[in-house]
Amino acid sequence: MSTIAEKVVSWLDERVPVGNVIELIRHKTVPMHRWSVFYYLGGMTLFFFCVQVATGILLMLYYRPSAEEAFESVEFIMTVVPFGWLIRSIHSWSANLMIFFAFLHLASVYFAKAYRKPRELTWVTGCLVFFLAMGFGFSGYLLPWNKLAYFATKVGTDVAGSMPLIGEWALRFLRGGDRVTGGTLSRFYGWHVAILPAMATALLGLHLLFVQLQGMSVPPGCEKEAASRRPLKFFPDFLLRDLFGWMLALAVLAALAAFLPWELGEKADPFAPAYKNIRPEWYFMFMFQTLKLVPGGEIAGIEYEAIPIMLFNLGALLMVAVPFLDRGIERRGRSPVFTWIGVISVLYMVGMTAWGYESLVPVWVALGAIALVAVLGLATGRRRRAR
Repeated sequence: MSTIAEKVVSWLDERVPVGNVIELIRHKTVPMHRWSVFYYLGGMTLFFFCVQVATGILLMLYYRPSAEEAFESVEFIMTVVPFGWLIRSIHSWSANLMIFFAFLHLASVYFAKAYRKPRELTWVTGCLVFFLAMGFGFSGYLLPWNKLAYFATKVGTDVAGSMPLIGEWALRFLRGGDRVTGGTLSRFYGWHVAILPAMATALLGLHLLFVQLQGMSVPPGCEKEAASRRPLKFFPDFLLRDLFGWMLALAVLAALAAFLPWELGEKADPFAPAYKNIRPEWYFMFMFQTLKLVPGGEIAGIEYEAIPIMLFNLGALLMVAVPFLDRGIERRGRSPVFTWIGVISVLYMVGMTAWGYESLVPVWVALGAIALVAVLGLATGRRRRAR
């Protein structure tokens, strides 16, 4: 058996540099320190992305992207197709878990200062993949063509339409017209199953390539500890631990899908009155709640609600540019200003989300994760100053 495997590898190596890949995997190591557990968050996000792809392909076999048949096709999946309800629930739950772990991964990388030289492009591609994940959530929300999805999409596209200068163009670009119609559904379906996956696959490939070429980053305050400890071999040690985490995630995902199946609701009716307390998905809630607090009116021809939208866009741009703005980590070995900016930003998002849901439960869940990554960022700065 080993001889056959060697012949196969030899045959492939003559045509594809398989030997170089095997050699890279064999010598790749993972630094070990007190914060090494954060290295698994990226793999967990990748796992849920793969679940999204697999379940999405299965759903595409029966889904029909038209206003007349979309709701009925999802209903058919949930009631007639064997285990269709389970596949749809897994797809919906994994979408939420993917964005949750992507946020945790992004936050841990930020507070660990893993974006510093020479990993700027790793950070930039990671941020872009995160934005695409949000785009997946927004475009996929309309596809069941139920009432909640219809009116949430109408509100979301109205928000985009309030932007100065490009608002009208953005509104028509998203909707494919002046109103949310079957054309909007077809357009969102195209984005969700073709355009966004192609962009995400390309960026994710670049992101993983940069991670492989540059290796895992060590937080500034843990370099001495990582140098004194024996690194962990990526294969098989780290990979097996990663796979164990994936198995646990799969068990949690299956339990959520089985015991809390995703509901379908009622078919969308453009002539029906909108929900009184309509809410977007939880990862858009902090923006939605902020806009609810903005009074009506305009200044200098700009609507008041366009101001926070522009600020959110500016914040996203600054987040992508953090590696090029935060030079304190290179000169002084620490950057407390950017650490506190991150803590305040995350606290704001969590607080607004909890306010939108009128519940303190999200606060305690998220604050635990925030405290963990914040302590990481602050502790690395203190340790660097002590040395």
